[in-house]
Amino acid sequence: MFILIVGSGRVGSAVAKRALEGGHDVSVLDSDPLSHERLDKDQSTTWEDAGGRFTVGTALEVDALIEAGVEEADVFLAATSGDNTNLVIAQIAQRRFKVPRVVVRVADPGRAAWYAEQGLLTICPTQVAIDQAERLVLAA
Repeated sequence: MFILIVGSGRVGSAVAKRALEGGHDVSVLDSDPLSHERLDKDQSTTWEDAGGRFTVGTALEVDALIEAGVEEADVFLAATSGDNTNLVIAQIAQRRFKVPRVVVRVADPGRAAWYAEQGLLTICPTQVAIDQAERLVLAA
């Protein structure tokens, strides 16, 4: 399976490394060339030597998405630090490039729920934290 991950922060790089270790073809797109270091960290080889692909570019630019491999992607993960960017690029991957499985990280619980209703697979770390805090507070 070919997986394209946009954003090489803590979430994106962790998922990328696990997917590559799991035998998948993985491409990571990030606007910061130094974010590549997260992919090499704690590895016995470089990201590219392990079979990974890294593209420097802005995900809101279709050319960068194409260079990173969006046209071949079976799975697309939008994991940048910005909700707006994630939502826009996820919709581009889903609607323009017809990527079969699109996952998007959204911090705002209300927006995450609405976009989930529109067919995007959403991950909302804020909602998870709210749910956990509520369980702990109410258990007291």
